[in-house]
This record gives sequence, structure tokens and C-alpha cells, in this order.
Amino acid sequence: MSQITIKKEFNPWSLEYNDYDLKKEKSRETLLTIGNGYMGTRGAMEEITASETNYPGTYIAGLYNRLISKVADKDIENEDFVNCPNWTSINFKIKNEEWFNVNTDEIISVKRNLNFLNGCLSKKLIVKDKKGRKTEINSSRIVSMSNPHLAAIKYKIKPLNYSGLIEIKSTLNGNIINDGVSRYRDLNQKHLKPVAQGNDNEISWLSVETTKSAIEIAQAAKFAIHNNGILENVKISHNILPGFVDSAFSIVLNEGVELSIEKVVAISTSKPDDKKEPLKFSKNLVRSVGSFSSILNESEAEWKKIWNKIDIQIEGDIKSQTLIRLHLYHLMVTASPNNVNIDAGIPARGLHGEAYRGHIFWDELYIMPLYNLFFPEVAKSILNYRFRRINKAREYAKEHGYKGAMFPWQSGSDGREETQTIHLNPVSGIWGDDYSSLQRHISIAIAYNTWYYFQITNDVDFMENGGAEMFLEICRFWASKSVLDESNGRYNISKVMGPDEFHEEHKASKGGGVKNNAYTNIMVAWLFVKAFEILDKLPEKSKKIIISKINLVPDEIKEWSGISKNLNIPISEEGIIEQFEGYFDLKELDWDAYREKYPNIYRLDRILKAEGKSPDDYKLAKQADTLMTFYNLDEGDVRSLVKNPDFELPLDYLKKNYNYYLNRTSHGSTLSRVVHSYLANMFGDKKLGDKLYFEALESDFTDIQGGTTAEGIHAGVMGGTVLMAITSYAGINFKKKNLAINPGLPKNWNSLKFNFTFKNNNYFIHLTHNQLIIVINSKISEQVEIEFSNKKIILPANKKVLLDY
Repeated sequence: MSQITIKKEFNPWSLEYNDYDLKKEKSRETLLTIGNGYMGTRGAMEEITASETNYPGTYIAGLYNRLISKVADKDIENEDFVNCPNWTSINFKIKNEEWFNVNTDEIISVKRNLNFLNGCLSKKLIVKDKKGRKTEINSSRIVSMSNPHLAAIKYKIKPLNYSGLIEIKSTLNGNIINDGVSRYRDLNQKHLKPVAQGNDNEISWLSVETTKSAIEIAQAAKFAIHNNGILENVKISHNILPGFVDSAFSIVLNEGVELSIEKVVAISTSKPDDKKEPLKFSKNLVRSVGSFSSILNESEAEWKKIWNKIDIQIEGDIKSQTLIRLHLYHLMVTASPNNVNIDAGIPARGLHGEAYRGHIFWDELYIMPLYNLFFPEVAKSILNYRFRRINKAREYAKEHGYKGAMFPWQSGSDGREETQTIHLNPVSGIWGDDYSSLQRHISIAIAYNTWYYFQITNDVDFMENGGAEMFLEICRFWASKSVLDESNGRYNISKVMGPDEFHEEHKASKGGGVKNNAYTNIMVAWLFVKAFEILDKLPEKSKKIIISKINLVPDEIKEWSGISKNLNIPISEEGIIEQFEGYFDLKELDWDAYREKYPNIYRLDRILKAEGKSPDDYKLAKQADTLMTFYNLDEGDVRSLVKNPDFELPLDYLKKNYNYYLNRTSHGSTLSRVVHSYLANMFGDKKLGDKLYFEALESDFTDIQGGTTAEGIHAGVMGGTVLMAITSYAGINFKKKNLAINPGLPKNWNSLKFNFTFKNNNYFIHLTHNQLIIVINSKISEQVEIEFSNKKIILPANKKVLLDY
């Protein structure tokens, strides 16, 4: 078995691996993914096939298929993010011997490099076969940011100590299944069926179709072969089978002479937002484009434009610099300027793998603010993905007896709920209820993202044409879910789950979930307040049209105000906000004993269930729940929403709540460290804040959860850590009327530089530990009011200003 290990070093503009570690390869293939928002291709080597060690995969934004699997005695339907035909396959063999296998042949040296600047993945490999013959392989691979349908590989091979006949094969392979997540393997995972395949006029091509959604996926490839720099006109033979095209040729290579193969591939689909005749389109496109170099140059030019907008420069900490850029890069792979014309949300695990079936969750809450600041047109497209599915959300609400729009916890192709409502206990063989879909706070996240987009962009047109309607219909849903208790005049919300997924069922909430989840209730109260603000900011004519369209009557709006002021939010006399009704009555857990007993207690729910216990019985949390409120809202806003007539909240109630819940949280989600770090920095515990932040920053890089990165990136934590550099360490608050800046860099960051757009003004920020350099480029005003170090100041526009602190 082949393996080589070398110490890791950091490069500020690339991710590099100079070793090959069988246990880490799938996670590395995720982190070496290339893409452009339309598609993402995992960083498996060209010579690799799917195995327990490696997993090639290509995913196209919004491309799903639905299959039924027999599980015990039931038919279970799942929608999956389809692994598309593998276009990357290239391999070689010497004479008529075995094909090269990176996992069995000896690796003398290996270097892989993902260049963030141009999105090019390259590798240099020197290998030795069983007969002692050494071969050098160099490859470069891109998915074009300039033309989202183009991908290309330059593959070079050189005999180092021998001469002889070498055979090369390149494959388009549609005979693949979804096999990237082991726990799904017992389910039906064959999503593709062959449609057509062949070769003509020096190109090979392949067309497959998803089995249920009937989406055609077409690929066309052409080749250019150079021997020692001279174009070779070699005879290519094709092995054509249903769903499979092998293109191969043989050539005699002399020792030290390099053979270069360029493979250019065009990829398209018949999705409604894509092409009507994808095979025809792909064939025409691949014939019309130039060489690998020209595709790379055009793509690099687009990446340069992107980096000019999004780059965050850190001096003093090369590791943080590399990881921040790694996160920015992968967010652009997942959703880029190309997504303006794509009907897709942001999958929680990117375009990088099959975890969570490629569905869209609430993780966008951590990601969307960055797109608001850097690419508002992409943010609008992502919000429109939700708005296009509002009728499904209305149907979903109605099915459950509610009004308005209730969006699904898991969303995929058409906006229906993709979360299973039952699950099979593999030990007992008994089916039980699955309450995951009760995480109705997804609708809160969508409304919050809508408001935040409007707050940063002032995009009235979007609010007039979908944004306000979506926000108001979500408010209408929550109003219908709020039930008045006549005995105390308070409104209760039951049958919900908060962000803490460990508590699925409490006796106070009949029918699953919990009652009066604090995060849910506080955010619902906030939604109603913001609904009035949004209505006030809309032009009168537009407001009347929207109100008339959704038949929003004055009594309904008046009711919202009453609910907002009277939602039941239990608070202890010490000022601790109860996570949900009955939480304070739960048992305490002996955390020290569990940490001593188990090396990793992130998934404490699984540990307790394995012991025959229920996490529902204990004061514990998977991630920030009540505290999530303070991540979304300023502390003053929360205080105004949770006023208790019986007593005054203590001044330090935020810190008290933080300490109380931090000590009862296992951080079973990577998002948890982002929130806790943000809050620790907010009230001045820099040591703890920095510790949690840097753990979150490297969580995918080190695969902190022990294998989950292999199934896809954690887009939420990537977005959250980048956003924290801006909001927590640069101290920029976008939630107020005017921009507020209150910086506090980590000790090992000497300076921080970045750009963003806020309310149509472009800001340049350069921070050190004692000085802010700020330039506000404005076409709409000569002066701009901001808040700096808690003081209001007026700055001249279009001039460099230095402020000490």
C-alpha cells in the first residue's frame, strides 16, 4: 500500500500537500475541489477510481434526483445531490502491463497544489513500479470561472529511467453511483441511466439522464497530444459502451521525453435554468474553444476580479491567512458570480460531496452576509431560490394547519420538505418518529437573511418583487403558530426544535419538539418588529400592492404587534434565559466523567443513546441555541425583546447566559465554535474567543469531526469564520443604521485589510492594533457618518482617513 508523509507547511495563496496519507485522502479530495458555482469537481487524482480510500465526484448546482429504497418493511423516498459522470479520468500503463495504481505502486515523491488565485489544481508525482521503472506525472486541472460549462486537464508523463511503449486512456464515465457517504449505501443510489455515447470529428461524448427527475447531463471531450513539445497526430481508439466512453492511444516514449495530453471537456444539463439541448451545446462548445492555456488564462482573469473584491489580508499569521483564503475560495466554488443565473441555494456541504444529500439548510445564515458585502447580486439570487419556492412553503404550512409560508428544514429541487419524518432503529428494528423537520427556525433564518440583505444593500426593488412578500408570509406563519394562553396573556409556540438538535421531544410539547424555545420566540418577536420597519421603508404604492396580493388585513398586522410584546420567554431570577420550557428541570450531566470516559464527546447524543439514556433528559446542547440569539441580534435588541415585568435583567446577563450554556455544550456542530467565539469576544474574553475561533478556522482543514470533511466542506463554518474576521476582529457592525467599527485584532494578527460595499458605498479598511485607515468611496454623498469606538463621527468621502484607538 502506497503512503508517504512529509511535514505540512503553509503558503498564503495555496493549499499544498507533499504527502499521500490513505486515511486522509477523501478529506483532502474535498479540500482540493475545484469549481465555479455551477459545478464542483472533487480533487481526486485523475488515475483514481472510487474506493474506501478515494472518491472522485462532480456535482452541479441544483441537480437532484429522487429514488425509493426498501428499508425493512417500508418504501423510503430520498432526494439526492447527483454525482455526475466522471470527466477527470486519465491513466497510463507501460506496454501491456497493469494500469498505474497510486494506492499500490510505490510513490517516491508527491506534491499537490491548489492555487486559490486561479482555481488550478496541480500535482507532481514520481512513482516506481514493481520492475523499478520510474515515471514522472504532472497534471493541472481547472473548472473555468469564465465559462461555467468548461473544464480542462493538462496531463504530462515522462519516463525517467526507461524507454518503451506507453498506453494512455481517457474516460467519460456515466456508470457511477452516489457512494460518497457510507451510511447511505444501503439505499438505492443509482441515479443515472445512459442515453447516448459516441465519438465524431475528434471528440468523444456522453449523455446520461437522471432516473426520476429526467435531467439530461451531457459531456463532450477533445484531446491535443504533444510529444516533446511537438503536436502528435496519433490514432485514438474508442471503447464505447452504454454510459461509458474510453478513448485510448499508444506511443513509444524515450527516456526523459515528456508526453503531454490536453483534455478539454464541456458539460451542460437540461435543468430549466440550463440548456434545452445539452448534448448539442456541449459538442459545439468543446469544438469552439482553444487550448488548456487559453481556458486557464480566461478563468484566471475572472478569479482575479473575484479576489479583488473578497480578499482578506492578514499580516503576522500565515496559517490564518491561508485558511481564510481557503474558506473564501471554497465559498466561491460553491456560489460565485455565475450563480446569478442559477436557480440554487447554498448546500450546507458545498458542491464538494454528498453529505446531507446536497440539501440547503439554515447554514446560509452564516454565509449570506459575506455575499451581501461582496456580491449582492449573488445574495439576491440565493434569496430568489427561496422565493421561487414560496408556494411550496405555503402548501407545507397549510398541510400542518398554519397560515403563511413555512419553509422546509431541508430544501432541494422544488422546495418540499426533504427531511424524513420516521427513522429505523437498527438495533431494535422498530420505526420511530424523527422530529428533525420541527426545526422551524429555518424560516426565521430565511427572513433574517432577507432583512440583512436589505439592511446592507438598500435594494428596494428586491423587497418590492419578492423580499417583502416572503418576509411577511413567514411572519404570518409564526403568528398562526403562536397560541394565546388566556390565563396569563402570553403566547406560546410548541412543537419546534431549536438549533440544539439534541433535544427532540419534551413532555411540555405534545407531538414532538419543545415548547417556547427561547431562540425561536425571541427571533419571532424580532421578526414582527422588523415587519413594521420593512413596510415603512417600502414606497406606498408597492406596499399596497404587496398587502393586497397576500391579503394582509390591518387586524392581522395589529395581532403581530401584540404577539411580539407577549411571547412567553421564561427567565430565571438570575437572568438566565431558559432554553425551552422545562429545561431548568432537566438533570445535570457529569461532563468531567464523560470527557474522561470518551476521547470525543461532540456527538454526546449518540453516546447517551448507546448507553440506553436519552439526551432529552439532560441539560446539554449540541451547539449554541439560546446564545444564537445574541449572534443574530445586538445585545440591546435582545434586552428590549425579553423584558420581564417581574424583575430587571442584570447588566451582565449576556455573560451569565454565556457561561451557563457554554458549560453545557458539546460543540457537536462546527458552527458552535463560531457563535461562542463571537460572543466571548463581544464581552471581552479574548483568550477564550481566540481559542474557539482558531479551532473553528481549522476545523475542516484538520477534519476536526473525524471524517466528515470527506463528505463535503462545512460551508457554514467557512462563511462564519470569514465573517468573524470582519465583524468580530475588525469589529464592524452592519446591523445599525450607520456602520459601526470597534476593532480588536488577535495578538498574532499584525494587520487586517479588506474591502466591502455597504449601503452603496465602497469601504476600504486597514487595521493595525492601534490604528484604522479607512477610505469610503461614495458616489452619493460627500460625507458619511459612522460610529467608531462607540463614538459617532463624520468622515469625508473619497479620502484616506487615519484614526487612532
